[in-house]
Amino acid sequence: MGTTRYDVVVVGGGHNGLVAAAYLARAGKSVLVLERLGYVGGAAVSEAIFPGVDVRLSKYSYLVSLLPDQIVADLGLTVALVDRTVSSYTPLRSGGRDVGLLVQRPAGERTRQSFLELTGADVDYDAWHEFYARIEILAQDLAPTLLEPLVTAEQIEPRLRDPQVFTDLRELPLAAFVGRSLIDDHVRGVALTDGLIGTFADLHATDGLANRCFLYHLIGNGSGQWRVPIGGMGAVSASMAEAARRFGAELTVGATVSSVGVDASGAEVSWTDETGATHAVSADAVVSGVAPQVLDRLRGRTPAPRPVGAQLKINIILTRLPQLRSGLDPAMAFAGTLHVNQAASQLDSAYAAASAGRLPDPLPFEVYCHSLADPSILGPSEHAAGYQTLTLFGLHTPTALFDHDNDVVRTEATRLAVEGLNGVLAEPLEDCLALDAAGAPCLQAASPLDVEAALAMPGGNIFHGDLSWPWASDASQVGTWGVETDEPRLVYAASGGAVRGGAVSGIGGHNAAHALLALD
Repeated sequence: MGTTRYDVVVVGGGHNGLVAAAYLARAGKSVLVLERLGYVGGAAVSEAIFPGVDVRLSKYSYLVSLLPDQIVADLGLTVALVDRTVSSYTPLRSGGRDVGLLVQRPAGERTRQSFLELTGADVDYDAWHEFYARIEILAQDLAPTLLEPLVTAEQIEPRLRDPQVFTDLRELPLAAFVGRSLIDDHVRGVALTDGLIGTFADLHATDGLANRCFLYHLIGNGSGQWRVPIGGMGAVSASMAEAARRFGAELTVGATVSSVGVDASGAEVSWTDETGATHAVSADAVVSGVAPQVLDRLRGRTPAPRPVGAQLKINIILTRLPQLRSGLDPAMAFAGTLHVNQAASQLDSAYAAASAGRLPDPLPFEVYCHSLADPSILGPSEHAAGYQTLTLFGLHTPTALFDHDNDVVRTEATRLAVEGLNGVLAEPLEDCLALDAAGAPCLQAASPLDVEAALAMPGGNIFHGDLSWPWASDASQVGTWGVETDEPRLVYAASGGAVRGGAVSGIGGHNAAHALLALD
C-alpha cells in the first residue's frame, strides 16, 4: 500500500467539495477529491431514473437560489440559470369557487388582481409587496457577507438599511414575524413555507429554526430568486467538477474513505477503491465534504446526534400537464412553485400531527415543472410527445415517521400527496402519468431514509443538520470563516459543519478553501 502526498484531500465530491477543490487548485495547491459514489455531485445530480424514458430528472435537489454569482465568475462555471417569471401559484377553494393566488415575478397588476379576488381588498397585496420589499433589502445587505470572514450580528447591523426587520426576524417566532405583515391564512402560508423546506420546525417557536431556514431561502444573491439550471442540477455539479479539473484537481470516484487522521503536522486519509484495494494518502490539510456525523466516524469519534430530515421528494413524468379546477393555464400554474395544503393553519395542523407520530392528512407540499423552463432535460421523442416533469416536495414528514417501516409509510405519504394534488386538478393525475418500459407509472418517491441511504446524509437531512444564522454566534468566531474544526488543518465544506452552509450554494466550499489558504 503506497502513500502519496497532496496539499489537500477533499473527502466527499458533493458540490461544496468540488467548489473547495476548484478554489484550492486555482491557488496552486495539489488537490485530491475522494468520492464514495461512482459519480461526483452528491445531491446535485441529474439522472434518467425510469427505464425506457429519456428524461434527465434532478433526482434530489432541484432549484438554485443560494449559489453566488461571485463563485460562478471566480471559477468560470458554465452552467446557465434561468429566472422564473412565476414565483408561485396557490390553487384553493374560496366562497364555493375554485380560485387561486398567482404571484408573478416581478409582481404586477395581474398579481394584484389575484390577491383582490382571493381576499377582497388591496390591503393584502400592498402588505405582501411591502413585506417582500423589506426582505429583499435585507437580502441585498446580507448576501455579500456570506463570502467574507464572520462578524457578529451587532457588527452587521450598522451596514443595514432596515435594521428593524433584521431584529424582528431574529427575535420573533417566524409565524409572528410573518403575521405582523400578512393577514390572510393562505397568503401567510405561502410565505411561511420558506421556513420549512428541508426543516421540521414549529413556526411558533422561539428557537429560530424556521427563521433561519426562511432567511436562507430568501437571501441568495441579494434577491432570493430561485432559478432553474439548464440541463438539470447535474449541470451545476458538472460545471463545478469541470472547473476543479481545469485548475488541476484530481477527482476519484468509487473511493470509500475509511479513516481520517489530522494533527498539527498534517493528515492521512485511508480509502478503499471499487476493487477492494486499500490506499492511503497524506496531506497538509483535509476538507470535509461529508456530514459532521460521518466525519466523526471517520475520525474514530462518537458521532453527534442524528439530525432530523423533513421532506418527501417525488419525481414525476407526465405525458401532458393536467388541467386545474381553477381554470388557470397549467403552463403558468406549474411554472413557479404550486402550493397545496399550505395555508398557515394547515401547516400548524400538519406539524402537530407529525409531532404526534402521524403523517399529516392533508399533506402540505409544493410542486413545480422543470421542463417548462428547460425542455433540454427531455429526450427528442419525449419532447416531441409533449412530456413534462413534476417535482413534488412534501413538508412536515420527519425521519421518525419512516423509521418503523419505510416502505409502508412512504407508500402512504405518496398516496396522500397524489390525493392532495388531485384535489386541485380537474382531471386525475394518474391519467397524465407517463409509463416506463415495463408499463409502470413514472412516479418515484424518496423519504428521508431513502436520502440517508443513497447519499449518506444522516437522518436524510438535506442540510446535514440544523441551519445556523449566517454570522458569528459569539466573539470567538469573529474573523473565522465558519468552517473551522478543533484541528486547524481540517475544515468543513459541507452544509452541516459550516456556519453558512445550506442548499446548493458552494458557499461552504468557498469558505473552506479560503480558511485553508489563510493558513499559508
